[in-house]
Amino acid sequence: MACLLETPIRMSVLSEVTASSRHYVDRLFDPDPQKVLQGVIDMKNAVIGNNKQKANLIVLGAVPRLLYLLQQETSSTELKTECAVVLGSLAMGTENNVKSLLDCHIIPALLQGLLSPDLKFIEACLRCLRTIFTSPVTPEELLYTDATVIPHLMALLSRSRYTQEYICQIFSHCCKGPDHQTILFNHGAVQNIAHLLTSLSYKVRMQALKCFSVLAFENPQVSMTLVNVLVDGELLPQIFVKMLQRDKPIEMQLTSAKCLTYMCRAGAIRTDDNCIVLKTLPCLVRMCSKERLLEERVEGAETLAYLIEPDVELQRIASITDHLIAMLADYFKYPSSVSAITDIKRLDHDLKHAHELRQAAFKLYASLGANDEDIRKKIIETENMMDRIVTGLSESSVKVRLAAVRCLHSLSRSVQQLRTSFQDHAVWKPLMKVLQNAPDEILVVASSMLCNLLLEFSPSKEPILESGAVELLCGLTQSENPALRVNGIWALMNMAFQAEQKIKADILRSLSTEQLFRLLSDSDLNVLMKTLGLLRNLLSTRPHIDKIMSTHGKQIMQAVTLILEGEHNIEVKEQTLCILANIADGTTAKELIMTNDDILQKIKYYMGHSHVKLQLAAMFCVSNLIWNEEEGSQERQDKLRDMGIVDILHKLSQSPDTNLCDKAKTALQQYLA
Repeated sequence: MACLLETPIRMSVLSEVTASSRHYVDRLFDPDPQKVLQGVIDMKNAVIGNNKQKANLIVLGAVPRLLYLLQQETSSTELKTECAVVLGSLAMGTENNVKSLLDCHIIPALLQGLLSPDLKFIEACLRCLRTIFTSPVTPEELLYTDATVIPHLMALLSRSRYTQEYICQIFSHCCKGPDHQTILFNHGAVQNIAHLLTSLSYKVRMQALKCFSVLAFENPQVSMTLVNVLVDGELLPQIFVKMLQRDKPIEMQLTSAKCLTYMCRAGAIRTDDNCIVLKTLPCLVRMCSKERLLEERVEGAETLAYLIEPDVELQRIASITDHLIAMLADYFKYPSSVSAITDIKRLDHDLKHAHELRQAAFKLYASLGANDEDIRKKIIETENMMDRIVTGLSESSVKVRLAAVRCLHSLSRSVQQLRTSFQDHAVWKPLMKVLQNAPDEILVVASSMLCNLLLEFSPSKEPILESGAVELLCGLTQSENPALRVNGIWALMNMAFQAEQKIKADILRSLSTEQLFRLLSDSDLNVLMKTLGLLRNLLSTRPHIDKIMSTHGKQIMQAVTLILEGEHNIEVKEQTLCILANIADGTTAKELIMTNDDILQKIKYYMGHSHVKLQLAAMFCVSNLIWNEEEGSQERQDKLRDMGIVDILHKLSQSPDTNLCDKAKTALQQYLA
């Protein structure tokens, strides 16, 4: 019976809640325009800071009526403006509020409002549009649906400091990727926004700066243009440098540093330019100090990681600036039990976002250690660093896991660390766990790192093999993602290098000849090259060559023929001829070449090729086939002589290339011995 009573109770609560709000909506339908205006003003005062009231009014259908009044030609400008203000206030509530407004097609109505001659109404529409477009639930594309909108917004930039602030904010939030950058750039965004950097309004300067940071990001065209823009006789980069000085607000320093960073990464500013080395880099390092707020430290570290990522000299400078490597260790201790944060709200926020600090630290460590051995050593010797990375590999946040794997991958480029720290901390164990079940973006980096752990000098190679890596890597070679196919085959190639016969047999069995030949016809050049590398490593040392060719010889010879006949580049054909040279080094395997006239003709053809690399590789095949000390060498020599190989060797012994000349002379000596 209790269940039967529940429904009316709920309904009465709902009716009480909405009844108190209904009169606001009812007044919007009054025939007296003055009463409607007063009703909208009262509604505006009722919803300010009151999310519950906002939700009630949306449920009661206030939005369609407000939009109707906003678009009615008979409505006074004052009424339209007040409607836009209320709609803006409703948009400032929850994400669900914004969704409701979008469902009522608020954006086209507000964009239509921008055609009004009245500045106050335009500003109210823009303020509301700004609030809606900065919400994560609003699709940016809605700004670009009508091609007339962007040029009209550009024209409105000159109307007032409010239009400047709101429009720049809309642009900076809705510029996601090269297509949007191109649209804004082609409509004169650079010229229209540049002069706003000297505005008297801090908010306008800030929003203009943010616009330039999103326009320049990974965009050489925009960045090259920005370098030469003059504002009041001063070049834009000089203005950015002034804005990142210590006496400027932190937000301004950070955004200016981002602008200069993005212009540098896009190739518009040199990495050794003073504005980067002496201004941008030190500013970003300052942002990493513990005095800064959490979000400033995150943004500072991530921007610095991006700036120094491709440049070893910037990595070295950053590593010795303000004890950065030690400073980043504090990112893992935050907030500490003795935290200086007295604001409970701030502490609660920081506890929820502390993982972002760890992610940023891993990213910056990865960039710092990308090239220099001494820097990697310093990072690894930082307190509990390896333990922190290993912990990061199993964090719940995908972004932290990805950053931790990237950091580990960067450090794994060190032979010394692979032999010591990586072994001491058994890094391969959590890495194998990550590889079992992870999104592609993590798999790509983790599998790339596994390639390093499988190099022949790595002590981790043995335990990784024992933990079922062969099956896992063979599985990766079947991925639709070419980067995963490359890494899977690359790791197998490293695994097969100087490996025992059993490991090679495991690889061939798990991979299957069908898959091996699918990879040899892969459209991705990297996949093909690494597969040829794997085949070359499998076919090394005579007993292994003979064993593999006795079971897979026919298919391998078929694949070699197809590649040598195909439209492939020099490197691919060189690798393929090197595989043939390895087969020719086998005791019984070489007969597969000697009995295949098609292959012999191809070897002869490549000996006379115009490219020295291919001539040398073909020469190796011939040398291995005619070597005197091996059984049957006389018959092989005779057959090759009859084909005209000796004549080619005489020609090559006169080659201006000393390497080719020496190899030809050595081969000829086999005939004279």
